[in-house]
Amino acid sequence: MAHKKAQGAAKNLTDSQPKYLGTKLYDGQTAIAGSIIVRQRGTKILAGKAVGIGRDHTLYALKPGFVKFTQKRKLNFDGTTTVRKMVNILDARA
Repeated sequence: MAHKKAQGAAKNLTDSQPKYLGTKLYDGQTAIAGSIIVRQRGTKILAGKAVGIGRDHTLYALKPGFVKFTQKRKLNFDGTTTVRKMVNILDARA
């Protein structure tokens, strides 16, 4: 017989904080300088004209304008091509 009551270890009580990733400004929306456009892990979306990239791959506007998402063909090291999304900031609505 056990002399102590068994205490189970709860492994499912800890949880990580949400990271709030994703697109913050969509195509056609107005961006001011410094506003965050996309929070991402890795460069899934590339930075285009007037868009800066942060240390954690966050894309942000370098000048005010309108957000425009486009596609770009990228050449891989093995000679194949992939289509990647790219975000630009336009001065006037185009």
